[in-house]
Amino acid sequence: MNFTKLSLLCLLGATLLPADVLVMKNGDRVTGSVVKKDGNAVTLKSALFGTITVPWDQVDSIKTDTPLNVVLNDGKQAQTNLVSTEGKVQVAGETVPQGDVKILRNADEQKNYERLLHPGLLDLWAGTGTVGIAGTAGNAKTSTFTAAIIAARTTNTDKINLYFNAVKASSLANGVTSDTAKAVRGGVGYSRYLNKKIFLNVFNDYEYDAFQSLDLRITGGGGVGYYLVKRENSSLSVTAGADYSHAKFSPNPLPSYSQSSAEIYYGDDYAWKMSTRTSLAQTFRMFNNLSDTGQYRVNFDLGGNTQLFKWLSWNLSFSDRYLSNPPVGRKTNDVIYTTGFGISFATK
Repeated sequence: MNFTKLSLLCLLGATLLPADVLVMKNGDRVTGSVVKKDGNAVTLKSALFGTITVPWDQVDSIKTDTPLNVVLNDGKQAQTNLVSTEGKVQVAGETVPQGDVKILRNADEQKNYERLLHPGLLDLWAGTGTVGIAGTAGNAKTSTFTAAIIAARTTNTDKINLYFNAVKASSLANGVTSDTAKAVRGGVGYSRYLNKKIFLNVFNDYEYDAFQSLDLRITGGGGVGYYLVKRENSSLSVTAGADYSHAKFSPNPLPSYSQSSAEIYYGDDYAWKMSTRTSLAQTFRMFNNLSDTGQYRVNFDLGGNTQLFKWLSWNLSFSDRYLSNPPVGRKTNDVIYTTGFGISFATK
């Protein structure tokens, strides 16, 4: 059998396989399997081109060979094949304009949607944990321990996120042991979605930094956020609100002292799924002191994750804390960065 005949047979076989067909208003035909329609975007999986997205308002007609879960603008739902004729489709025993179709989901998308409706508190968690150890021996003995944990639980209506970063480094030289770094940062946040763009959020952060003479800082607050971009592979949101911060410092040999103040904050959150295996996340917050308007704090966090296997990942995290008025003799900036292999986890 020559190449031409083989190609013709493959093409004939492909045309006989069940497939959904979208005919665009410009005459183009898009063939594949409809995954979902959300907003004005229709997502299909094509055997030749992978996952593609087309605008729904540019679809002239649609024909599906497998049943889809359909939701209309008036809330009516049905599970049916779609065939449009002259701009109308048959859904739930009635003929409606094609523009009245609000949502389409295939079986897998519907299953995921229903799973997110009423999950338990221990369900839908995903994250990674990284531990790093390094050291030297000989004329000088050093040891470094780092740890980082990031976890999130996302549903259709809300999101819980947790984070933790720690570093401890020490050295032994000439019989004298001294700490060279010692810091711990962690917190929890909760967001409640009001709609696809707007959400309310509350948070609680904790911080310890021996070399900034910070015994403990506790910050709690909340505000409102807005998604500037919200796509499957990327999102960008801005947020602002108010909080209360209490910090205790022990700058030996100076006496200990505390700082408490209300603050206003603003910042952004960015997430980018660079590929099926690699993702990037960034968070920025500016905290302005309302008791002393010349004082402020800045939190900046950046993390990357590459999935090597289903359970194993390579992680990188960078965490910076800037304090405009540190204790006497201390620097304004303190950075923690960690890298290494981590364990990925997820709950159903």
